[in-house]
Amino acid sequence: MTQSARGLRLGIFGGAFDPPHLAHRALVEAALAQMHLDRLHVVPTGQAWHKARDLSHARDRVAMAQLAFADLPRVLVDTREVARASPSYTVDTLREMRLEFPESELFLFIGQDQAQALPSWHAWEEVVALAIICVAARADVAGNTPEFAPPMALKKRFEHLRLPMSAASATEIRQRVRTGQGIVPLVGDAVARYIVLHRLYQPT
Repeated sequence: MTQSARGLRLGIFGGAFDPPHLAHRALVEAALAQMHLDRLHVVPTGQAWHKARDLSHARDRVAMAQLAFADLPRVLVDTREVARASPSYTVDTLREMRLEFPESELFLFIGQDQAQALPSWHAWEEVVALAIICVAARADVAGNTPEFAPPMALKKRFEHLRLPMSAASATEIRQRVRTGQGIVPLVGDAVARYIVLHRLYQPT
């Protein structure tokens, strides 16, 4: 290990990114600033055991993630999960990163809905042991920010990440594409162009 790999603050932000949108980018920017990260790994999901629908092809989701985040300093699009032949579990990614960076501190960024469902995750206790869980709280339309309350015994393993209000969601973006509506304000120019050129989310 090189000296530069010692004692880093490393973030992990996983998701389908189908497609990545400006709310995802806002989370990445907030994570870098508020948690003082040395690097943040954006990790597109591989075989997502918890998704009811089929995801777009991994190559498209990786390409869109690179377009969405590549210009941000200290951000790396990490393809380890899409390279796995088996179902993709967060704990496997954290185990790998702990082996790669044994002296670094790991921060896992998730949404409040994911935080509520955390006890249903595969090996969730190990997930909490391996990384500080940073729960992203987005203000609602009234400007209020509901806050996830971790179990008291694990409170020291959780942090809160403050996000600006945003209406962007991947589900809405896919629906807008299917109905011929514009999506540039929700995903940015580069991702919007990719979706059009590769005819993603079109009705069958």
